[in-house]
Amino acid sequence: MTDRTREDTTRRLERAMGSLGTAAMARMDEQLPWFRALSAEDRSWVGLVAQAGIAAFVEWFQQAGRDTPSIEFFGTAPRELKRSISLQQTVDIVRVVVEVVEAQAHELAAPGGEEQLQQAMLRYTRDVAFAAAHVYAREAEARGSWDARLEALIVDALVRGEVDDGLHSWAAALGWTSSPVVVIAGHAPDDDPRAVIDGLREKGRRIGMDLLAGVQADRLIVIVGGAGSVNDAAKQVVARFGVGPIVIGPEVPDLHAAARSARAALAGLKASCGWPDAPRPVHAEDLLAERALDGDIDAREQLIENVYLPLAGTPLLDTLATYLEQGTSLEATARLLFVHPNTVRYRLKKITELTGYQPTEGRSAFTLQVGLILGRLSESAVTWRALT
Repeated sequence: MTDRTREDTTRRLERAMGSLGTAAMARMDEQLPWFRALSAEDRSWVGLVAQAGIAAFVEWFQQAGRDTPSIEFFGTAPRELKRSISLQQTVDIVRVVVEVVEAQAHELAAPGGEEQLQQAMLRYTRDVAFAAAHVYAREAEARGSWDARLEALIVDALVRGEVDDGLHSWAAALGWTSSPVVVIAGHAPDDDPRAVIDGLREKGRRIGMDLLAGVQADRLIVIVGGAGSVNDAAKQVVARFGVGPIVIGPEVPDLHAAARSARAALAGLKASCGWPDAPRPVHAEDLLAERALDGDIDAREQLIENVYLPLAGTPLLDTLATYLEQGTSLEATARLLFVHPNTVRYRLKKITELTGYQPTEGRSAFTLQVGLILGRLSESAVTWRALT
């Protein structure tokens, strides 16, 4: 193509830029359902991008296509548009614009310049497609880094119990919508922490649950939302933890209440060494006695409320205390209380109904014993304060 032919084609292209942009928008509206579903503002931005792309092609063509095409026209649209439109949809836009120009190539090109115009369009669109992929990759990398920081902030806030409206804003930015919520704590594997968290997030996408995770020192903390049950949530993530105990916090209604679940799970993880044969994973509720002995105030209050208070002021309390002190001997308890063994059996059954713990079972008996001691200490403290 001579310089004269190129100049003539360039002038034709410049005159047709407006009509090409209009035709491209009309074809997108006709062929791309996702384009029709966009808001009016986003459709307008897409039109500006398409128009800028055509203008950039004309400028590049005028310079004989010596350099790599400029992709600065992608900056025409706001950052939010790149989040509304996927890379595949961007490729669709480029394809439609190319089809529009190619359909009018015989009219746009100067005599003898049709083939060269088509060749230029092929090179331009190829380079622009690669450039678009690069732009989206860079955006995804930046978005990933930002998401990782938000995720770390959420996990840290829940661990420290600093829950406010900002937590929900951060979670919303990550697309968190699920409830109920459960927090699971254990030891982190030896793998790279970032790879562990990315793997958990990908797992969440596959199973349709919201997952947030954080590695703090040697601990891995996972927040699961949308599971059918606590056990379902644990089953999905257990394999991602390192060796050692895994503790499941109580289920809570939403992310705002997840600090309570996190507090219980972490307290259970800290106290789990007190029960070396605990199942893996183990519920924080099953470690109440160990947590209470380790100084967990929540566990102490829960044991007093669940064990001591329902029995206080009734013969059941003395029956339980005597039964435990006598090594869970039914006959010895009956003799000391001057009652029939069947009466002791009946009272032990009532204790199970009221507390949820069975005195005749080893772990339950241990928990009941700790609950009794804590209740007595609590009453003694109240009396002591009253006297002083």
